[in-house]
Amino acid sequence: MKRTSQIFTISDSENFSKKLLQWAQQFREVVYLDSNKFKNNYHSLKAVLAVDAFTLVQTDDHNSFEQLNEYKRNTNDWLFGYLSYDLKNDTEKLSSKNFDGLEFPELLFFQPKKIFFIEENEVRFEYLGVCDEEILSDFEEINETILVETIQESKIEIKNRISFDEYCNGFDKMIYHIQRGDIYEANYCMEFYAENMQIDPASIFWNLNEISEPPFACFGKFNQHFVISASPERYLKKQGTKVISQPIKGTSKRGNSELEDQELKEALANNAKEQSENVMIVDLVRNDLSKTATKGSVQVEELFGIHSFKQVHQMISTIVSEVSEDQNPIEIIKTTFPMGSMTGAPKLSAMKIIEEVEQTKRGLYSGALGYFTPENDFDFNVIIRSILYNQQKKYVSFSVGSAITIQANVADEYKECLLKANAMKKVLEQC
Repeated sequence: MKRTSQIFTISDSENFSKKLLQWAQQFREVVYLDSNKFKNNYHSLKAVLAVDAFTLVQTDDHNSFEQLNEYKRNTNDWLFGYLSYDLKNDTEKLSSKNFDGLEFPELLFFQPKKIFFIEENEVRFEYLGVCDEEILSDFEEINETILVETIQESKIEIKNRISFDEYCNGFDKMIYHIQRGDIYEANYCMEFYAENMQIDPASIFWNLNEISEPPFACFGKFNQHFVISASPERYLKKQGTKVISQPIKGTSKRGNSELEDQELKEALANNAKEQSENVMIVDLVRNDLSKTATKGSVQVEELFGIHSFKQVHQMISTIVSEVSEDQNPIEIIKTTFPMGSMTGAPKLSAMKIIEEVEQTKRGLYSGALGYFTPENDFDFNVIIRSILYNQQKKYVSFSVGSAITIQANVADEYKECLLKANAMKKVLEQC
């Protein structure tokens, strides 16, 4: 699909991005991705926004990847959207019967009429021919947008879906399955939620982004469903014939001083339990990538790398593979989804046990949001450290989890969950 491209100079990319996202709220479909200037070997654009579906595909968990594959082949264009965790039911003989207060579609992608690629001092508009005469007027309208932050009229009361005692009961079940040999690691999650709430998703996104500044931040609006994410984790990226996965396993809080911060960072780097969790997932990812890789191309580029963010230190490994030039990109995703960092190992057994032990359907949490390019490349994050909102039902939710192994201690794992919940809880209670 042919697009018209035009570049404009901007003096302040951050201010322009805020105006752009506010302007974008007039559309039913919106995806905004921001790297927060994070630099690594696989850095993508600083920020990109896509709005206004020209075409769209939305599915449940039945034949979803096949429908996505057909849709992508027919459009041959940029596609933005998400994959929910419960597409596991399409890749395996599984089901999802737990409580779902959010009711997101399992998969949704759209072909945007309008895309904006933002760098430091310029923005590139790429519009489909059906609307390319609007480029100049849209640029002027965005620049004239007056930023408004909505004040929350009522206090948001965050509730925990399960009590500490219930969490301990679930933890014991996980340990039981580990001792039986059913699994050797599982990601155990719990939900926080608020009911009957009207929030301003765009304002909350900027507040969350400011206190976290993650490399895979995203905002998604899909009619009445919103994603507000401060994700630090990449699920999967395809760049030419190279595929990159960067799972996170291992978390530590930041210190109150430079010395304490360095000590906490070194302690995480040398923590045998965290290394054990991380290497289990690295092995799982290596196996997943091998299903589509050219022979002998799967490599671990970085093992136990410690990366620092505003809220936490994280242990991140990087696994890469090479694929043939004609490899179907949807097949690469299908054979690696859901990501191992959010399931455990062995993956199938872990997913079955997670469904039994957890009380909330994960939905988009533990899923992925990102894009496909016309050249069959893609980049997707992991939906963690994220607030999800059903505007029609006035239901707000966020979930957190940690990896359970035989070495795990229930008090420590619960404490790690609360640490991960801090940023989302703070922005919701202060909005």
